[in-house]
Amino acid sequence: MAPLVMSMKEYGIEHRVCVSAQHRGMLDQVLNTFDIHPDYDLDVMRAHQSLSDITSSILAKITHVLNEYRPDIVFVHGDTATTFAVSLAAFYQKIDIAHVEAGLRTWDLYSPYPEEANRKLTTVLTKYHFVPTHHARENLLSEKVSRDFIFVTGNTVIDSLLLVKDKIEKTPKLQKSLENRFDFLRFGSKMVLITGHRRENFGHGFENICLAVKTLAKNFANVDFVYPVHLNPNVQEPVKRYLSSLGNVHLIEPQDYVPFVYLMMRSYIVLTDSGGIQEEAPSLGKPVLVMRNTTERTEALEAGTVRLVGTNTDIIIGEATKLLTNQACYSEMAKALNPYGDGKACERILQFMQEKQLIKASVY
Repeated sequence: MAPLVMSMKEYGIEHRVCVSAQHRGMLDQVLNTFDIHPDYDLDVMRAHQSLSDITSSILAKITHVLNEYRPDIVFVHGDTATTFAVSLAAFYQKIDIAHVEAGLRTWDLYSPYPEEANRKLTTVLTKYHFVPTHHARENLLSEKVSRDFIFVTGNTVIDSLLLVKDKIEKTPKLQKSLENRFDFLRFGSKMVLITGHRRENFGHGFENICLAVKTLAKNFANVDFVYPVHLNPNVQEPVKRYLSSLGNVHLIEPQDYVPFVYLMMRSYIVLTDSGGIQEEAPSLGKPVLVMRNTTERTEALEAGTVRLVGTNTDIIIGEATKLLTNQACYSEMAKALNPYGDGKACERILQFMQEKQLIKASVY
């Protein structure tokens, strides 16, 4: 949402920024990167809280915000608990909802969990649906959403990515500091970037992923494997048990947005169970192997920018090996056209809302 907030300022649109702080550490570094100062901070993050705790806390606290500042429209993004809870609160107040990154579906309520349910529930409550692709539009049409309220814009995540990429490339001092930050990367060597955090992969799935990375690291001693390890103990334990002793596997802390974009730029391929990275990495020409059994980014599969490998150890090893050794296979994925946008999604969203005279005030 950061580039949309920035665009609101440029367009002179009255707005307020509200954050839930569902993930405090991840949030604050993004706010700093884009110089955004929230008007409201729900501060809901607590240790060991359940999904019910998060949802109910956000629902109660955002209600006070909506009573204090009565927006014409509430903008929400994606598929988090925050998105659903804020949408429900706005609905209770009879305030129109605009859903950015709408229409993504796997058609499996428990994969990803709880995101698939969050976005489907948000759709029911939403008036304006800003979808990243025509495929997402078709998903909503199949659910009987009125075509008059569905708008294909591309995804704002690409707007964010390209802003940061441009900043890194045009700021030599920043580029040098990032090189120093990751000085363990060998000059001229290929680098595989790894991320993993999905709840549905906890347990056996992560064991398989770690075993695959361990085998790949042993097979490709001249390749660096970089894994910013999620802080969840369900991730930390198997990752450290399988991978901490390997010299070319670098287990690092979760990264702020700018250094993570740099790592994507520096990578050769990406192994991930993330959603957003399936859109971001292909914008940088990086093939993505998705360690999930389903994906809501089916356009990426069709375009050839990502490939589903699940959490099967042998398949992960086989597909990664193919990309690391077969230039033709690599080029086919790296040069495929990314279907998720050109960095102008925010401009399209705000132009539409202004043309329809629908924005007077907004809260995120």
